[in-house]
Amino acid sequence: MTAAEQVKEILEWAKWAPSGDNTQPWRFEIVSDGQVNVHGFDTRSHCLYDLGGQASHLALGALLENMRLAATRFGLSARIVERAGCPEEAPVFEVTFEAESCAEDPLAEMIKIRSVQRRPYRLDPLTPEQKNILESSVGPNCQVLWFESFAQRWAFASLTARAGKLRLTIPEAYAVHRDIIQWGVQFSEDRVPDQAIGLDALTLKLTHWIMERWERVEFFNRYLAGTLLPRIQLDFIPGLACAAHFALVARTVPRSLRDEVEAGKALQRFWLTATQVKLQLQPEMTPLIFRRYATQGVALSARKNAQSLAERIAFVLDQEMGGKEQADRAVFMGRIGCSVPARARSTRLPLIRLHWPGTS
Repeated sequence: MTAAEQVKEILEWAKWAPSGDNTQPWRFEIVSDGQVNVHGFDTRSHCLYDLGGQASHLALGALLENMRLAATRFGLSARIVERAGCPEEAPVFEVTFEAESCAEDPLAEMIKIRSVQRRPYRLDPLTPEQKNILESSVGPNCQVLWFESFAQRWAFASLTARAGKLRLTIPEAYAVHRDIIQWGVQFSEDRVPDQAIGLDALTLKLTHWIMERWERVEFFNRYLAGTLLPRIQLDFIPGLACAAHFALVARTVPRSLRDEVEAGKALQRFWLTATQVKLQLQPEMTPLIFRRYATQGVALSARKNAQSLAERIAFVLDQEMGGKEQADRAVFMGRIGCSVPARARSTRLPLIRLHWPGTS
């Protein structure tokens, strides 16, 4: 395989990094056989869930970690340098591949296998060995908090259901959900397939019809408890049916693009390690995101009472996480456990559509 072919193969693997709602906020500029510039972008201007670009920055970190891991498949190291002077909304990372006598990192093989499983898991508790491996994977600048008891799982299931009610009743979130779900498919290159959401077939059909118009959403929410079934199926039952909830917490409060990208690298190592030890994972970011709106004083919605509900979610989350100081440092939340891999999932755009404009 030529050097140029190796670079393209590395990118074919790297692009499988997770991103919020499968936005894939990166484009590749192949500068030479040994260098790729990654042009990032974020969705803060139109996506409720990307406050300050944090979700996109985490995704960029996961992508860069994938590039490093994929490079080891060819005995290469990846030197990553953030280009100075770029705005946070459009960062550029210069990645140089260099020959090095290194073995393939075992996590590289997990890159394309890793996925999101949104359905209930078995209740088997995590073993001490699994927890130790996962805790070691995130490196020295991050730690893992576990919430494993029935009382803790009940608390987090209730919290995500509370956040789910807010998520399903504000028009700003509806606009995102309407655009990111691809209906009637098992796989989607650039969105989330409806079959991967986690609803039963009947509720899924009803949800599709309701979501065609915001007026239908409002009617069902007001008169027919429209959020009840989705919250039970998507939040509460999965929140109980798992081995544990967890939070990845940085050693210091993330305050910069670099901090968030580094957190994304740690997240990707954690997720790939979970895949390696046969565990499934689902992000649970909505409470954390709504908390950020509340604590930063940023208006969440034009809908009356939305901000006070976000503040309540922040208060409860702080309590469950052991205080405001730890919650301030949290960069990711999710649930984890044993289950079969998801049958439906988001895939990725072809590499040709991820090229930076003007490159091939």
